[in-house]
Amino acid sequence: MKKTLTTTTLGLMAALGLSTAAQAEIKLGASISASGPAAFLGDPEAKTLEMLVEALNAEGGINGEKIELVLYDDNGDPNKARTFATRLVEDDEVVAIIGGTTTGTSMSILAVAEDAEVPFISLAGAIDIIQPVKPYTFKTPHTDRMACQKIFEDMQKQGYTKIGMISGTDGFGASMQAQCKSVVADYGIEVIADETYDPKDADMTAQLTKIRNTDGVQAVLNPGFGQGPSIVTRNYKQLAIEVPLYQSHGVASDGFIDLAGKDAAEGVRLPGTALLVADILADDDAQKPAVTAYKAAFEAKTGTPVGTFGGYANDAFLIMTDAMKRAGSEDPKAIRDAIEATSGLAGTTGIYTFSAEDHLGLDLSAFRMLEIKDGKWTLVD
Repeated sequence: MKKTLTTTTLGLMAALGLSTAAQAEIKLGASISASGPAAFLGDPEAKTLEMLVEALNAEGGINGEKIELVLYDDNGDPNKARTFATRLVEDDEVVAIIGGTTTGTSMSILAVAEDAEVPFISLAGAIDIIQPVKPYTFKTPHTDRMACQKIFEDMQKQGYTKIGMISGTDGFGASMQAQCKSVVADYGIEVIADETYDPKDADMTAQLTKIRNTDGVQAVLNPGFGQGPSIVTRNYKQLAIEVPLYQSHGVASDGFIDLAGKDAAEGVRLPGTALLVADILADDDAQKPAVTAYKAAFEAKTGTPVGTFGGYANDAFLIMTDAMKRAGSEDPKAIRDAIEATSGLAGTTGIYTFSAEDHLGLDLSAFRMLEIKDGKWTLVD
């Protein structure tokens, strides 16, 4: 468990001789998987929130009021996430919550947030988080369904009509597998080989061999996140499978290239965010200011490369604090209404426009089709 206030806030309190409660006037909650199996996602998310709260408070806060960040580490455990969400609402009395690093933890948190009528912005990918629309729940990452559509758009352009799939059986992998199957026919593509693996598996050679031996496979798609896709990519190289390999946005980070290995990852395509190609964005790209600002701040603060997942937290904080400013109130319902009225807000993941019918606020244009070349992310023309 982790519960923090920003160091800037604490230092200012000490200097003024004020108590925590007296100084931190707006309480923002977070339950993040900063440790455990999803730490590669949650750690940069937690660091991002701490960095942004510190910076905002140094600038005077929101409408003159400081933010207190109440941050818990749920270790990627949905049961812990539910417990911490309840604590945030009932004991800490936060006005809003950011978090849910994974789909499982997000579903636990949103159940509490909806019951308590506290606005919640999830950092996880599954479409089930925001469809059907839930009054108090929003999210920043693209959905798994959108990732499927972006990938199939690219496959269609390449003329692929028959593909293989190898999917993780975790919440993310299973959800994306189902979403891909539900839309694949719309692109004139047929799945002719369909394999799965447990996220804890250390070798996927058997499944990939079956796909390789299936006549007619023109490309392979791997819905999954965590270490599984890196193993799939290494095994793919070892088996010398020649057809293109597509991965999901769940591995859109430099860490994936490091785990898979530069040689094995060469040529892999996936849908990702502008953040991964910040240095080669056109000057007139609408997202460039937000992307470059976050990248510079995070890398200066942490000394580590920026990644997609921290960007999700950046966007959630941007959306939440923008809504708080416009609401002019700490009332959770007023903040919720202001989030839903967000329009044209540029973040690292895309440009958000929410509505009563859309609590994601992104379309396919927010995704960039990327390819790994020489160990680096490049834009696909």
